[in-house]
Amino acid sequence: MTIERDDDLLKKIAILEEEVGQLRRAVVSHAVIDQAIGVVISHGRLLPDEGWNVLRTVSQNTNTKLRLIAEQIVQWPHSGRLPEDIQRALKAALARA
Repeated sequence: MTIERDDDLLKKIAILEEEVGQLRRAVVSHAVIDQAIGVVISHGRLLPDEGWNVLRTVSQNTNTKLRLIAEQIVQWPHSGRLPEDIQRALKAALARA
């Protein structure tokens, strides 16, 4: 019986470790998205809710995951580069905001 209990315990530990990993990735992703919203609201002189909507629209219109769009936008002020498709989608979304 102890072997079964040990196996159950090891399975539970593995499940919890995976969950912790997922939560850590979510926290990092959320932070990058928040930073990107800041860049968008600063660039477009928008309110935070409008910045979120612009970011989401860019993601949808480029068929790119929101986290990846956010990473590109966060790097944009430092690198001076933003992929052309994201630039176009951002410009269009800002014009509508």
